[in-house]
Amino acid sequence: MRVVSLVPSLTEAVAVTAPGLLVGVTDWCTHPPGLTAARIGGTKNPDITAVLRLRPDLVIANEEENREPDLAALRQAGVDVLVTEVRSLDQAFRELERVLVTGCSLARPRWLDRAEEAWAAVEPLPQIKAVVPVWRRPWMVLGRDTFAGDLLARLGVVNVYAGHAERYPRIPVEELRASGAQAVVLPDEPYRFTPDDGPEAFPGLPAALVDGRDLTWYGPSLVEAPQALSAALRAALGAAGRAG
Repeated sequence: MRVVSLVPSLTEAVAVTAPGLLVGVTDWCTHPPGLTAARIGGTKNPDITAVLRLRPDLVIANEEENREPDLAALRQAGVDVLVTEVRSLDQAFRELERVLVTGCSLARPRWLDRAEEAWAAVEPLPQIKAVVPVWRRPWMVLGRDTFAGDLLARLGVVNVYAGHAERYPRIPVEELRASGAQAVVLPDEPYRFTPDDGPEAFPGLPAALVDGRDLTWYGPSLVEAPQALSAALRAALGAAGRAG
């Protein structure tokens, strides 16, 4: 098969499972290192002509990361497009199997079994209320029905805005500070929060800086993600406890 991936997480999933299957990927596809597939633009602005030139048997996409007009243009040109929806961990596991086994005609990979086993073995922290910014200028946070929010809930993090009407609401930082949160979780993507950019906006709250790939990617990173995220959360809460 000749596969084009418009989703970084799915690019990694396919490349790790069947090296050489991918003929085209986005500019944002950074894993695994050393990808040699053609670059076809961004997730929101793929070069449709470049995709068609690659003669793919299948294009894999995501309803949140990719735009419907682009996917419609590919379908109109006769390309088979598989669109995923990933808003929870269980859904991610189902969609990964659909992409790899049904879409790409591959055997179910061992890493997918290991990821399910790793998350089944999670021992959550004592529940702690937190806000989870994903952008600043303006401030945006995780709201309802998100994959990252589901991962954090399984680790013991109670997202203050999990019941918000929007999935990624814009909330003024003054309101975030007054939300009753006991901690703030700061991933390094899509906005690159760092020790010097983010924690200072939440004085007095422990700040857990986490790898955005562990929190937002659905693919082979799910094997190590529960341990990495748990360690980051425990480190931040432990440091706050010692400081108190």
